[in-house]
Amino acid sequence: MSKKTNTYKAVTLKDVADAAGVSVITASRALRTPDIVSDKMRARVTQAVDQLGYAPNQAARALASATTPTIGVIIPSVTNQVFSDVLRGVYDAVEGTSHQVQLGNSRYTFRKEEELLKVFASQRPAGLIVSGVDQTPAARALLSGLGCPVVQIMDYGNDPIDMMIGFDHREGGRAATRHLIEQGYRRIGFIGARMDPRARRRLEGYEEVMRDADLYDERLVLTTPMPSSVTLGSQIFADFLGLVPTADAVFCNNDDMALGALFECQRRRIRVPDQFGIMGYNDLEYAAASVPSISSIRTFRYDVGRRAVEMVLAAARGERPEPAAINIGYELKVRESTNRGTPRT
Repeated sequence: MSKKTNTYKAVTLKDVADAAGVSVITASRALRTPDIVSDKMRARVTQAVDQLGYAPNQAARALASATTPTIGVIIPSVTNQVFSDVLRGVYDAVEGTSHQVQLGNSRYTFRKEEELLKVFASQRPAGLIVSGVDQTPAARALLSGLGCPVVQIMDYGNDPIDMMIGFDHREGGRAATRHLIEQGYRRIGFIGARMDPRARRRLEGYEEVMRDADLYDERLVLTTPMPSSVTLGSQIFADFLGLVPTADAVFCNNDDMALGALFECQRRRIRVPDQFGIMGYNDLEYAAASVPSISSIRTFRYDVGRRAVEMVLAAARGERPEPAAINIGYELKVRESTNRGTPRT
């Protein structure tokens, strides 16, 4: 991992002009009044803008060095409880400081994320917190050119744009699947909805462990791009049982799907965990409250949000934390839905 410096420098119009091999005036004209420059010149400037991640500073044209007290936060959903927990941590960390939060919802699309990044870049934020590590090249260029601290959250990888705090979803998927095998289940399925990059890594972890145990069967995997819900979990699980009636356990890519699977088992009089094991992911509050309680992979979402803000504020003071990429880990919560012995929480 390359070592980052503590200096944050925004991409300027001069940087764009130098990359395009034109004057600053020509670059400005190509962006503000493109009709008055040649197609070739406009294309060179546009290419430089895309490569460098330049965004015009609409909020502070008269004050080139101006920054705002705003910390931008981009999440893929405002209704998903997982990200509600992240936001609780963010707002608690900002409380009592001179900063404020501005929220953007990417709705699980790369295009929307890029649009939001351009908006934030034009506002000169004090820092930016963005979900995931799978940004497009254009988005990475924008984030690198912001000139402020950036923290990627809710995932973990080897190539942070600046700073990162999250957890390894692939390893979480491996841990969930290993637990089911240890409990004696063998025909273990995977059901998932809205398979974003984090959910796909959980599936990859499942597949790795199943292959290593010589238990993998592609018929045991059933996913849909539809948004996740408890109702959908019941429907997908019913479809899964129709396709693989010999299955004896399922790893669900989140707790909504797991709760739906549990309800469907209850409708069919399938005894959980004796006849069938159910494993969730994220460990939302209802996982422990359901009857039987649902085993899950606990993720520390509140801590991620709180610590991401603390990392932004420290870096803005010139005290960039080391290590800059933090794997906050997860916890396997074994409960009644998979534990064929004494339940534990």
